[in-house]
Amino acid sequence: MTKLALLGAGGKMGVRLSLNLAKTDFEVSHVEVSEAGRARLKEAVGVDCVDQQEALDGAEVVVLAVPDTLIGKVASGIVPVLKPGTMVVILDAAAPYAGHLPERADITYFVTHPCHPMIFHNEPTEAARLDRFGGVAHPQGVVNALMQGPEEHYALGDKVAKAIYAPVRQTYRVTVEQLAYLEPGLSETVCASLLVVMKQAMDECVKQGISEECAKDFLLGHMNILGAVIFGVQEGQFSDACNKAIEFGIPALMKDDWKRVFDQQEIMDSIKRIT
Repeated sequence: MTKLALLGAGGKMGVRLSLNLAKTDFEVSHVEVSEAGRARLKEAVGVDCVDQQEALDGAEVVVLAVPDTLIGKVASGIVPVLKPGTMVVILDAAAPYAGHLPERADITYFVTHPCHPMIFHNEPTEAARLDRFGGVAHPQGVVNALMQGPEEHYALGDKVAKAIYAPVRQTYRVTVEQLAYLEPGLSETVCASLLVVMKQAMDECVKQGISEECAKDFLLGHMNILGAVIFGVQEGQFSDACNKAIEFGIPALMKDDWKRVFDQQEIMDSIKRIT
């Protein structure tokens, strides 16, 4: 069995990963610094934590389930003591892309991040339909990047990714820089921001005396069909009135240079703020 050390095992993400790893043939050692986290892990998964040094001793894979702001500190504390060839798995591109990982040529760095379940799906079970985060019952995509290390290590990293994010529909291989464009660029800077704006727009309708239930029903229903057509999930054409609203709506809502958020320097600046 592959020995895997999971750091931050009692955190929100760590518990999710622990539950999935319990279903695999990985030999997992759990590390959690907080008493609350240890208790949470014990209640949710039924496992006890071990000392960090014990977990790292002989570990072939080390997964860092810790916040972006702590990746650099945690990695700097463990990487020097790892045996050559050990794979360190990071769950987000921000800290690696910002240069927060210590330099050591004989260590593999593997970055992996979930896509989360898609809005448009035909999952047959209620459990899958209610699994909006992923990692429980709804198959999701996963994005991987072998930042450094031998090419043959990609297969091991992909296996770890499929285990911790299971069930996995498909994995995609990208570079760390490309993953940074996906997050925070696409998913947070653009998608999350525009969704917040849409919620604010809904609130403006509520101020006009429309019930929140009505406004939400109307907005989310239109998001469904409009999104299906725009992303090619369903064939369809917008009305002339809708096309005209889009033509005038985009310049009213978006600055002409809004795509500069995808400039390399803007991506790096965003990551620096995050980390």
